[in-house]
Amino acid sequence: MRPAPALQVRRMRPIKNLLYASLQAPPSDMTPAHQPPNEPARLQALRALLILDTPPEERFDRIVAFAASEFDMPIALVSLVDGHRQWFKSRVGLADCETPRDVSFCAHTILASALFIVEDALLDSRFADNPLVTGAPNIRFYAGAPLHAPGGERVGTLCLLDQRPRTLDAIERAILGTLCRLVEEQLAHPVAS
Repeated sequence: MRPAPALQVRRMRPIKNLLYASLQAPPSDMTPAHQPPNEPARLQALRALLILDTPPEERFDRIVAFAASEFDMPIALVSLVDGHRQWFKSRVGLADCETPRDVSFCAHTILASALFIVEDALLDSRFADNPLVTGAPNIRFYAGAPLHAPGGERVGTLCLLDQRPRTLDAIERAILGTLCRLVEEQLAHPVAS
């Protein structure tokens, strides 16, 4: 009888969160956002903010908490779109701190110069098969305002999400735009350490 082969143990990088681990590749029918034409400059501007992977900050958390309350949304985020992920600087209603960029609604938002709204993701062919729609957190409604770095590059979003279809009227859109500018002011003026 031959001896059993020795088991090989590979060290794996720890998984940051379960949601991220379950979303490794988008379904074939889903439409990931393309990269903006200024992607290298956009990523450079994002990294120059020195904000990625930093601890939560009350100055962002207050704005996000207000947005969730004002719009009666279960989820509100300040999302920064990095090369392969979207990372949440501030979040209400979502435990995960990041998701892959290729399933990100926010990756679509940074392509737009104005608000990006999906009233019912199940009825939108770009998102109907998205794992964030078909599974947790079960997104049906999304409204995102693009966040600009001081040089004008779109680096992320202030976004609102719900598990039911919704709309935003003109006044709500204006409020979201104003809150977005407040986040941009915070991005432009880092807190002194």
